Amino acid sequence: MSVTPATPRPNPDDLLVLLAVGRTGRYVAAADELGLNHTTISRRIAALEHALGGRVLMRGAGGWELTELGREALAAAETIESAVRALGSGTDGVRTLEGVVRMSATDGFSAYLAAPAIARVQRDHPKVTVEIITATRRASLQRSSLDIEVVVGKPQVRRAEAFPLGDYTLALYASESYLAVHGSPESAADLSNHPLVYFIDSMLQVDDLDLAPTLFAPTMRESISSTNVFVHVEATRASAGIGLLPCFMADRHPDLIRVLPHQVAVRVTYWLVTRPETLRRPEVAAIVRALRSQVSTMRTQLLGTIP
Repeated sequence: MSVTPATPRPNPDDLLVLLAVGRTGRYVAAADELGLNHTTISRRIAALEHALGGRVLMRGAGGWELTELGREALAAAETIESAVRALGSGTDGVRTLEGVVRMSATDGFSAYLAAPAIARVQRDHPKVTVEIITATRRASLQRSSLDIEVVVGKPQVRRAEAFPLGDYTLALYASESYLAVHGSPESAADLSNHPLVYFIDSMLQVDDLDLAPTLFAPTMRESISSTNVFVHVEATRASAGIGLLPCFMADRHPDLIRVLPHQVAVRVTYWLVTRPETLRRPEVAAIVRALRSQVSTMRTQLLGTIP
């Protein structure tokens, strides 16, 4: 009598390896997260594919992407992860979150919105670590190791979710000392007589921010330009010219005076980008909720008030 060989069952550890690769898109990043080496990751994925009888990953332009079978396996892996984490709940039954969340955001958002939001999460979940890369750029079209991206302007992304966090206002500011020497412009036409403190035009990749100065003063000459908005604020305070600054940053400084408040106000939107499988991670979801709450709390400061 012949015996049909048993179909190999997927190893739960191999499923958790797939979970790490599926979230990061890279073997090396998954290896770092799990404390394994690249070769072990590759071997585990091969064993899982053998057990499931098909490919779970395919090579994409920006890293590894899940196949349909891989997404099914990832759902099973998330169930395993959730069950393991449930064992780590405190005596009150509240789950303690842990893990590394990697995000990128603009300088101002990182400092004044992300930092306090993340700190609140960490007070309840001290094992959550957040790495923030500051950059003013478009959302990545390719797979990256980032869990969250906060960008300015509606992004065009694939295999990712994007939703608006909230608006903020850019306005013109000058220092008291600058206005005392050069006078305050009385109309948009007068702005051509003043230098502009803003981003480096040739390095600015964000359409909404690139368009902003052309709406009111395309003839303003450049003064100090930088990829960092904190440089914009400090250069404006140092009387380098008139700065196009986020209200929620400039209004913190009493020595900065808003210029042409009724004529110049550019509203732009922060968008959050993440992948569905990443958002299902409890620690990522907690950070996203905190960011949304912080934006809502600061809505008045973000939009600015006309003096």
